This record gives sequence, structure tokens and C-alpha cells, in this order.
Amino acid sequence: MLNALAYAFIDAVNVLLIGVLVALAMMLPAGRYRSISSLLVVGDWLGVFVLALITLLVFDGIGDFVKHVVDSPVFGTLLILTGVITAILTYRGGDSSELIDKILQPLRTPSPLTVVVGLILGMIQSATSVPFFAGLAVLSASDIPVAERYGGLFLFATVALSLPILAALALGAVRRFPHSWVGRLFAKGRQNQGAVARSAGWFVSALLIGIGILRLL
Repeated sequence: MLNALAYAFIDAVNVLLIGVLVALAMMLPAGRYRSISSLLVVGDWLGVFVLALITLLVFDGIGDFVKHVVDSPVFGTLLILTGVITAILTYRGGDSSELIDKILQPLRTPSPLTVVVGLILGMIQSATSVPFFAGLAVLSASDIPVAERYGGLFLFATVALSLPILAALALGAVRRFPHSWVGRLFAKGRQNQGAVARSAGWFVSALLIGIGILRLL
């Protein structure tokens, strides 16, 4: 289970969701920020969990093939290639401010739509994440009993959202104590969004390449 959770933690480096939370903290009153950010994160968690459940069911349905891939050099090679591609995309850079602005439009007031937006974000982010599928493949190929494997999806989804959850809590603290060291740290990050995004990209790339190399040894 710990091996699968390692991939979930890599998936937690969700720059888009954290960027949306930062923007919400900047533009909303404290009370509204708490309610909207909570609903958004809950929705995102549901999106990750639902997609994880569907994926694990599919992987278990082709269990022999998944186990063969996970135990072969192909798995490590795919992780390394993903890390290299991530590094290339990080080097080329990009600006997600327009996308964040579009996501913010339906998030002005807390409502069921807030949860739906979070759910869609969670599913899209996970569906485009190699670490997400890699972690579930490792989980499917493990010898963990079926009940524990599927029960572990609650923990898998929580770890995959761990950094955005911590960011949401930290932003709440920043709203109350804007001149604290946490507030100064977020202010600096806000002023250097590009550098923060690139650092996250390099971090994910290094982890994927490192894990891929270990799988090949």
C-alpha cells in the first residue's frame, strides 16, 4: 500500500487546484473562502476517489496483464519517459492564469455547483496524471486482500489531495494572520507564480525519473 501511496503523493502536486485556492483566498471574504474552498476540495476528493474506484475495477479485471506490466522493465521505462516529458514541458513553461479565471467564474458563492466543479477538476486532473494510474496499477498488482485494497482507496484519494488540503488550511491561516511567516511565504509565492510552478514540475519530474530508475534496478 505504501508503494501506491508514494505515487498518490506525486499526484498531490496539483498546481492548478492550489492556484485556484490561492485566487479564492485573494478575492473572497474569510467566511465565504472557508465554505467555498471546503466544498471545492470535497468535490475534488470525490472526483479523485470515483475515478480511482473505476480504474481499480478495470485494472483488477485485467489483473494478470497489469501485474505483468508492473513487474516488467516497461513500467520503470514508462515512469522515466513521463518524467522526461514533464521536464520538457516544465522547461517550455506555460501560463494557467486564463484557465484559473474560467474556473473561478462559478465559484463566487458556495453552492452544489462548487462541489461539481471540484469533482470535474479532480477527475480531469487524475485522468491526465500518469502517477495516478501508476499508483493504482501497483495497488492492483499487489497481494493486498480485496477488501483492504478497495478500502485503501479512501487513503489513496486523501494522499492525492494532501498538498491542496494543506494549502487550503494554510491559506485560511494566512487570511487571519497575513503578516505571519506563512503569510509572507504565500505572498512571495504569489509574486513568483511561474517559478513556483516550474519548481513543482522539476520536483515531479525528478521523482518519476528516480522511481523509474529504481524499478529498473
